[in-house]
Amino acid sequence: MPADQISSDDTVAKLSQLRRRIDAIDIKIGELISERAACAQQVAEVKKAGGDAGALYYRPEREAQVLRNVMAHNRGPLGDEEMARLFREVMSACLALEQPVKVAFLGPEGTFTQQAALKHFGHAAISVPMSAIDEVFREVEAGAVNYGVVPVENSTEGVVNHTLDNFMGCNLKICGEVELRIHQQLLVSEITKTDNITRIYSHAQSLAQCRKWLDGHYPHADRVAVNSNAEAARRIKGEWNAAAIAGEMAAELYGLQVLAEKIEDRPDNSTRFLIIGTQEVPASGNDKSSIVVAMKNQPGALHDLLKPFHEHRVDLTRVETRPSQSGTWNYVFFIDFSGHIDDEHVRLVLEEIGRGASDLKILGSYPKAVL
Repeated sequence: MPADQISSDDTVAKLSQLRRRIDAIDIKIGELISERAACAQQVAEVKKAGGDAGALYYRPEREAQVLRNVMAHNRGPLGDEEMARLFREVMSACLALEQPVKVAFLGPEGTFTQQAALKHFGHAAISVPMSAIDEVFREVEAGAVNYGVVPVENSTEGVVNHTLDNFMGCNLKICGEVELRIHQQLLVSEITKTDNITRIYSHAQSLAQCRKWLDGHYPHADRVAVNSNAEAARRIKGEWNAAAIAGEMAAELYGLQVLAEKIEDRPDNSTRFLIIGTQEVPASGNDKSSIVVAMKNQPGALHDLLKPFHEHRVDLTRVETRPSQSGTWNYVFFIDFSGHIDDEHVRLVLEEIGRGASDLKILGSYPKAVL
C-alpha cells in the first residue's frame, strides 16, 4: 500500500475515534444539563410549597457567585468569559423552568440595551422593548415586568443623565450591572447606492462615538440623530442614499449589510447598563453600591461628602452631579462605590454622610459585573 494511502487511512481512523469521543461527551453533557434542569424544577417546587407567593426565583447574588465559580475552575482551552457565557445560557434555560423572567429594555428590538439584557439574563428571558427610559422604569414599578435594563454611562461620551434623573423620583433598586463592549458598524440596505450616501442615521451617542471616523470618511453627509440605533437601521430600508450606524444585532434583525465595521473612534468603547427591580440584593462577595445624596449649599460640601469614604477606605468608582428636582436640593450627587451596604465599614460611611446630608437615598447594592 502506498505511503500516502497509509497516512490518509491513519488520519481517517484518528478523526473517527475523536468524533466518537465527542459524541460520547455530548451525551454526558446533555445528561448533566437535564439533571441540572430537574434540580431547578425542584427548587421551584420547594419555594411554592413554602407558601411564599412572592418567592424570588431569580437571585442576582447567587447567579454572580455561580458564574465566578465557573470562571475560577475553568482550565481551558475556552477562555473564562466564553465558559461563563455558556453557563449563563444553561442557567437562563433552567430558570425559565422555574419561572420565566420578563425584562423591559430601551427598544426597539436590536438595540445595544437589548443585547445587554440578553447578555445578563440569557436568551430564555422574555425581553420587552420600551420606547423610552421612563417607560422602562414605569413598567418595573407597575409590576408588568420583573426587571428593566437601562444604559447609565459610556466610556467615551459619559453618563446617561436621563437614567440618573429617573432614580430621583422612584423607589426602584439597582439589582445588577452589565458592561458591554460597543462595536459600531456602518450599515446599508439592498437599495443603498454606496457611492452616494448623503445621510447617516444613528443615536446621538453613537454619532458622537464615531465622530472622527465620520469626519474622515463622510465629511459632507448629514448626521441625523434618532431615538435608537435600531430605529436608524429600520429607516434606511426605504432610503437609497442613507446609511445607519448600529450594532451587529440590528444588522441581522433588519437584514442589512455591514459596509464598514468597528468604526468607533476608541477601540475600548464600552457602555455600562443597570438592572433595575424592586428587590434588595444580599451580598455576593464582590459587590458595588449606589447612592444619591443631596447636600446643603455651603462651602466644603463636596469635601464633607467624600471625606468618610477616604477615612474608612471605601473605594469610590463614580461621582456624578445632577441638577436638583426640588428647590431644597441644591446639589445632588450620584455615587458608586465598592462594597455592600451590609458591610460594617460601608454602614459607618453612610451613617456619617447621613448626619451632614439634606437627604440620602440608597439605590441598591448589587454584584459587580461578571460578564
